[in-house]
Amino acid sequence: MKWNSNLYDNKHSFVAEYGKSMINFVNVGKEQKILDLGCGTGVLTNELAKNGATVIGTDLSKNMIDKAKSNYPNLIFQVEDATSLPFKNEFDTVFSNAVFHWISNQEKLLHSVYTCLKDNGTLICEFGAQNNISQIQTAFEKVIEQKGYSYCSPFFFPSKEEYKLLLDQAGFEVKHIIEYDRPTPLADEEKGLRNWICQFFASDLLEFSDEQKEQILLETEKLCKNSIWKNNQWVADYRRIQIIAVKNKNNRTK
Repeated sequence: MKWNSNLYDNKHSFVAEYGKSMINFVNVGKEQKILDLGCGTGVLTNELAKNGATVIGTDLSKNMIDKAKSNYPNLIFQVEDATSLPFKNEFDTVFSNAVFHWISNQEKLLHSVYTCLKDNGTLICEFGAQNNISQIQTAFEKVIEQKGYSYCSPFFFPSKEEYKLLLDQAGFEVKHIIEYDRPTPLADEEKGLRNWICQFFASDLLEFSDEQKEQILLETEKLCKNSIWKNNQWVADYRRIQIIAVKNKNNRTK
């Protein structure tokens, strides 16, 4: 999908704000080398680098990387595919926030991360867990299928048991893994849900005219009103999986 970096920064800053809490798990000392995988517009890359660590931010979206370079010209950003990173035994930590659920080939992703970490290096990440955005996705799917369009979710939202198995098979030793509910207020009051849909379901909306798109947004809002409209704002039904896992070169099973 094509990312709108300005919309992302202006209306979805919560993504980076929630991600900042994950930095507490990261050794950000001057001697550390860190990869921010799926860095977006570079907000968390900058946070990771504040204490002097060497940090590289990568993202598949050139639009995001261009914005990151503009925002933080003193940092290093590269357009890279997370499933085929060009690094080997290079990083003390791979950090990733709200990215893994966009990637269908998890085995290839974890192999790529494993390869770029030093021995005993650490993967620290958080992304969508099982039943993440269930209310939003179900409503959106119902609306567009009524209009004759077959919806196929692009997301991978695993349970912690499912993902621990993938990590074990990739050769990681899991130190911490939890699932939790994280209700997430959306910015811009009444427009919050439509802004969210226009960003994260952008590829599906390309199939429709502007008039049809507006109708889809209105109908999805109506279906979600009773469940995630609270105290005069939209509160997305986020669920997250949080992981700390260590590369163990003697633990890889495949």
